[in-house]
Formats: sequence, structure tokens, C-alpha cells
Amino acid sequence: MSKTTALNIQLANWSVLYVKLHKFHWYVQGPEFFTLHTKFEEFYTDATAFTDEIAERILTVGGKPLATMKEYLESSQIKECDNVPDSKEMVKLVVSDYETIIKSSREIISTCEADNDDETADLFRGKISELEKTLWMLNAYLG
Repeated sequence: MSKTTALNIQLANWSVLYVKLHKFHWYVQGPEFFTLHTKFEEFYTDATAFTDEIAERILTVGGKPLATMKEYLESSQIKECDNVPDSKEMVKLVVSDYETIIKSSREIISTCEADNDDETADLFRGKISELEKTLWMLNAYLG
């Protein structure tokens, strides 16, 4: 798989995840509302910023970033959430999606290292570190 293709898959992953996180932000209910409503907003704000970084990196390395929902849905490893799960299930879905993104990010790092592209590899190393800490916190929340 080419580096640009791998980056576009990540762009699609983060774009689909952004929509899912926004949905969870809007629809979360129950005793954890205030905590999770705020946390989901934090997560989708981060997703927005990182999609921009990925797209700009794709352009920097001479590629063309995907730019339509159709392309994102066709390329994403993250699936849409068609229903409205309860708050605990929302968190479980976010955990699963972050795990998928970490795995995919590690693959991109290997591709970038083989291509001597330390800048792109470093972008994803930093994001993995952030996501691993977030996963620890989310798993602690889930008990």
C-alpha cells in the first residue's frame, strides 16, 4: 500500500470518527451526561484538528487527500453508528475505534520509515501516545 493511500485511510478514519463523536455528543443521556457531553466535544475537536494535519501532510508529500463523505465511508476502517447506544456503549465504541486507529497508525509509521519520511512517522507517533493515554482513561471509566 502506498503512503498516500495509507494516509487517506487515516483521513477517512478520523473523518468518520468525527461524525460519530459529534453524534455521541448530541445524543448522550443519563447520569454521565455532563461528563461525557464535554468529553465527546473534546474528542471531536481533536479529531477535527488531526484530520486537517493529515490532509495537509498528504498534500505536502505530493498526494491528494480524500475530500467527500462518500470517499471517507468507502475507505474508512471505522464504521458509522446507525443507532443511538447508551452512554457506556458509546464509550466502548470510542475505545474500539481508537484501538483501530492506533493499529492503522503503527502501519503508517512502518510505511513512512521505509520511505525515510520521519516527519509523517513522528506525526503519528505523537498521536499514538495521546490515544494510548486516552484509552487508559476510557477503560478506567468503563471499569
